[in-house]
Amino acid sequence: MLNRRLLRIKVMQALYAYQQAIAADLLLAQDRIAAAFEPDLTADKAPDRRLLEGQRKLGEAQLREWHRTGELPEAGADDQAVASAVQAAIAYYQRLVQKEGAFYGGQLLHGAESIHDQYLHLLNMPQALLEVITEDNEREARRFTGRRFEAADSARLFANAAFEKVRENEQLLQTTIKHKLQWTDSEELEALREAWQKEIKPDPTVQTYLSGKPTGLVETDYETDMELLRHLYKEFVFKGEALPRWLEANDLNWEENRPIVRNLVLKTLKMLPYPAEPTQELMNLSANWQDDRDFAETLYKQTLEDDAKSEKLIAESVQNWDVERVALLDKIILKMALCEMQLFRGIPVKVTINEYIEISKLYSTPKSKQFVNGILDKLAQDLAASGDIRKSGRGLLDNQ
Repeated sequence: MLNRRLLRIKVMQALYAYQQAIAADLLLAQDRIAAAFEPDLTADKAPDRRLLEGQRKLGEAQLREWHRTGELPEAGADDQAVASAVQAAIAYYQRLVQKEGAFYGGQLLHGAESIHDQYLHLLNMPQALLEVITEDNEREARRFTGRRFEAADSARLFANAAFEKVRENEQLLQTTIKHKLQWTDSEELEALREAWQKEIKPDPTVQTYLSGKPTGLVETDYETDMELLRHLYKEFVFKGEALPRWLEANDLNWEENRPIVRNLVLKTLKMLPYPAEPTQELMNLSANWQDDRDFAETLYKQTLEDDAKSEKLIAESVQNWDVERVALLDKIILKMALCEMQLFRGIPVKVTINEYIEISKLYSTPKSKQFVNGILDKLAQDLAASGDIRKSGRGLLDNQ
């Protein structure tokens, strides 16, 4: 199931994408200033190119200064045109920034919720596999040169009761239709076909199953069918070549989502023993998705809101080091941790620090672990002493 660490990673990725986007937006705002001082080639009087060039450079310098300090110099009588162009560029930039914040916040939640859709999509794999095999068998039957293999080779799969148990689940059927989670993409089906022909069918475990005969004991045969289904997922969906390659190519976050999706799929199969009814409820994304959603959304929004304050705290704690030289990802990790320590009173400070140290090890530079640990440890003590960190709840004491 989805855990808080993965949610923190999703928030970090959204904040990183946001920072990249607003950096590009600043360049767009700068382009607006340049456009304001382009020579008008249709004017009756020849434009003063040197004056326009000087105004452009002054405007761009003022925009950069405003972006760095939040302040603009007072406009003199001679540079009203520059002041007007800079103000327009700032307003344009601020509109873009507001849109970016909303967009990447929405992408964050969509990215987390899409994990559940991916899990349900993969539960439809057995049905898709049977359709691929049927298509292959029909194609072989039409060959003028005769069959290369017998359809009966895969007959036992079509009688697999575990496949049927998954396929008839009402929640899966309804959600598949509602969210369009069927296997309909031609390239995805081709990856499944490649997996069947090159990996699944030649597999010794699969061959043993296909060549075997049911015992006649319904529950015993069902468990054999379910064990085969678990084997398919473990060895050819979450491992193997063709399907993992397809999944990774079409989901940039597949590697970090894979353990969660794998856990959801395999736990679901355990919830579907022979007596399970079609009304059996499937696994949820988390134990309480609304709480987890609120956590991620609040962490994202508050980290953005506290950006200037957190930047100042980091700058004051980084001795003999220009804060501008701190890796962007490290700054994002530090700002998220500072926000979490101050905002979420039920999460112990040590838990927060350890979580972000682990995230820095996975995603940032080789030296980030020590850097993040040192800065957060110092800031946590300072903020606790000033009363900005107050922890309370079961097992917690204020300011601990």
